[in-house]
Amino acid sequence: MTQRLDLLLVNPGSRAQVYGKLASSLSGIEPPIWAGLTAAVVRQQGFSVKILDAEAENLSPEKTADKIAEANPLLVDIEVLGANPSASSTPKMTAAGEVVRALKKKAPHIKAVFSGLHPSALPERTLKEEASDFVCQGEGFHTIPMLLKALKSKINPDYSQIPGLWYTEKGKVISGPMAKLVNPDELPMVAWDLLPMDKYRAHNWHCFDNIDQRQPYAVVYTSLGCPFNCSYCNIHAMYDGKAGIRFRSPEKVVEEIDYLVKNYKVKNIKFLDELFALKEDRVMRICDLIIQGGYDLNIWAYARVDTVNEKMLRRMKQAGINWLAYGFESASADVRRGVSKKFDEDVASKAIAMTQAAGIYIIGNYIFGLPDDNQETMRETLDTAKKFNFEYINFYAAMAYPGSQLYQDAVKQGVALPEAWYGYSQYAYETIPLPTKYISAAEVLRFRDMAFKEYLSNPRYLNMMEKKFGTKVIEHIKGMLKFDIKRKLLENDTIVSGGKVG
Repeated sequence: MTQRLDLLLVNPGSRAQVYGKLASSLSGIEPPIWAGLTAAVVRQQGFSVKILDAEAENLSPEKTADKIAEANPLLVDIEVLGANPSASSTPKMTAAGEVVRALKKKAPHIKAVFSGLHPSALPERTLKEEASDFVCQGEGFHTIPMLLKALKSKINPDYSQIPGLWYTEKGKVISGPMAKLVNPDELPMVAWDLLPMDKYRAHNWHCFDNIDQRQPYAVVYTSLGCPFNCSYCNIHAMYDGKAGIRFRSPEKVVEEIDYLVKNYKVKNIKFLDELFALKEDRVMRICDLIIQGGYDLNIWAYARVDTVNEKMLRRMKQAGINWLAYGFESASADVRRGVSKKFDEDVASKAIAMTQAAGIYIIGNYIFGLPDDNQETMRETLDTAKKFNFEYINFYAAMAYPGSQLYQDAVKQGVALPEAWYGYSQYAYETIPLPTKYISAAEVLRFRDMAFKEYLSNPRYLNMMEKKFGTKVIEHIKGMLKFDIKRKLLENDTIVSGGKVG
């Protein structure tokens, strides 16, 4: 008799909802490394485990539920964590909810738990609104194994002592204390063998040097958490609600890179860290080990303009870190100050010059529609981005992501928020960003979409890109510009000043 599977980890498919038409070819498809980490942890403790990456397999919620029912696990863990945790987790919640509702119709006996950033930010609401039996708040590395032990016990399971677990008993919501944060070096390596590694691909811009070589692709973390408190970000909800960072040893990081290179021939890698370029000695050690290994890598990572220096940047380039994403957010110091993102313009200009001198490409990340934004400050931000002429940009509309300070403020102020969770996606038809103190949500969204096209169609940008990457990338960029993003908010909007959606 075949033993029943203990745990099935599911990454729900939401590409079409989150990215719209961009999902077909332009967006990246990233391995769900949190599911991979959880799988490795529970396997290490003797439980049987599999991963169903419905995102990579492009499965509908209905098909995903069929696959879960067929596997018949004791517990299914629906991971609600996006490729960019702070921006892509909430939009996945719609698909996650649909999966569990469909599952409960097909196989109501299978216990279901939601885990990830969004459920951690709104555990009680998730438990009340969705069809799951449990919600895991926090990392889950302690919670999920303890839940499995309880479910496998022959007596009535006692959930009350499980940290990070939310459940309902006799109509009452019960929650345990937050689970303790783990030491990253005590975690096993991601269970890469349980993932469909042939399905993953890098973002298009990540491979502008070789646009036809976006696979194989992997994601590696070198730290967990973030020491900063930007009000538009919700990453702390995944941990204990506080700013803080835990580092993984450089040796462990490069051990994983070595495994990925040797077993899957991985070249394209994203460092998942909220902020990779933070401590010089760690960055240098990781880079030195990569260089010593003689790997041929194409890596991108997040950085801050006030944490990099010339020596660090040169070493990163030597190690194959070809792209750095800087969060500039706004050209206005007042707008940045309003969301606790502080840096000096001179420091930013110096960091940009040093990065470019090191031969590293820059992704400029900007947010339109922060609370103190108006049409003039948004135009200033766009013009500043065009002046610097980075190899790529991400233009975001400010969102009240659950778990962020902006979300708390929006709820208090009664601001209209998306009715469906996928309305928190930057590219969805239902997208509703935040209004500012001065302009409506529709004005913000219209400006964001216009800014993206204005930047990518700028002759100065196209000339620079053709010189660096050739005509094939230019044709690729022009192809991107042909995608018209449909917006429900902009179909019948009435522009009203003062921060209201008409």
